[in-house]
Amino acid sequence: MKRRDFLKTGAIAAPAAALAAPAIAQGVIEWKCPTSFPSKAPGIGTNATTFVERVNAMADGRLKLKLYSGGELVPAFAVEDAVQNGTAEIGHGTPYYNAGKNSANHFFTTIPFGMTATEMSAWLKFGGGQDLYDEIYGQRNLVPFNSGNSTVQAAGWFKKEITSVEDFSGLNMRIAGLGGEAMRKLGVNAVLLPPTEIFPAFQSGAIDAAEWVGPMLDQAFGMNKVADICYAPAFHEPGAGLNVVVNKDAWESLSPDLQAIIRNAAEAAESETIAQFEYFNAQAFKALQDSGVMFKTFPEEVLAALKTAVVEVLDEQAAANPDFARCLESYNAYLSVARPYSAAFSAPSMLQRG
Repeated sequence: MKRRDFLKTGAIAAPAAALAAPAIAQGVIEWKCPTSFPSKAPGIGTNATTFVERVNAMADGRLKLKLYSGGELVPAFAVEDAVQNGTAEIGHGTPYYNAGKNSANHFFTTIPFGMTATEMSAWLKFGGGQDLYDEIYGQRNLVPFNSGNSTVQAAGWFKKEITSVEDFSGLNMRIAGLGGEAMRKLGVNAVLLPPTEIFPAFQSGAIDAAEWVGPMLDQAFGMNKVADICYAPAFHEPGAGLNVVVNKDAWESLSPDLQAIIRNAAEAAESETIAQFEYFNAQAFKALQDSGVMFKTFPEEVLAALKTAVVEVLDEQAAANPDFARCLESYNAYLSVARPYSAAFSAPSMLQRG
């Protein structure tokens, strides 16, 4: 698949009229499902297509979802609004695109220096995370489901090497989430662009640096055509979650078995997407290295400054929003025991195998 093909599918935004009720024809429930991403993009887009295909197959014609690529039905960052107001019954994206609605949404995508993909899944399923997710999304009449994770991401592509904190001063960078807030404290002009706008902005010089996802998607979107320096791993996204959201009224209109189909399709999509990212990131990493891309890590001085900035950001957000504070408490409660466990088992295991 060529980069321009899947970028093109997400490039057209059109206004959509709100639906009074789900379309029902001869007992068949038909739902619209917009995604924030180009539907053909590997990982993020195929997470949506996998989910939709599984629902349609398991529902056996009783429930049919129609997937709309990013920007096709509603703008990329307006998917959850569309589901909330009834323009669509179900949608796909990532929670921190809606942090403006509630800053606690960051916890359901990723937190800088925080949980990995598997730790995130564990917290949601067994650590009380899903209860908070349900409650906070319920405030907007939405029912959320974790549907995937990008695993460890890259910190970004740069045209010049970062040797000190001073190199961040005045840098225009596309970066998402709370990592962007931390970067601002170090002098970066952090901007959030929709996926299809990242490459053109980077190529034109409108931005000096760009973080997107990781080797597979960064290669697919052409980041290596603009810069040959990539920093990894991402301090700000050790594992970024994807989600499916359903309008609560639409959800409650479904029979229990159709609800179970949606729930299980999301879980199946999560598993498949993590495997996809793990396998194809490794392939793309090798290809990028072979093409001359230099993968670097931030200097210790820079990482120390970022950690300080992240603590400040988390403290500020918690003071401003009780929901954020409650999520932070729950998140840190699990992370405090997960961190020493992974340090004793996962980290040494990676080092020992070489």
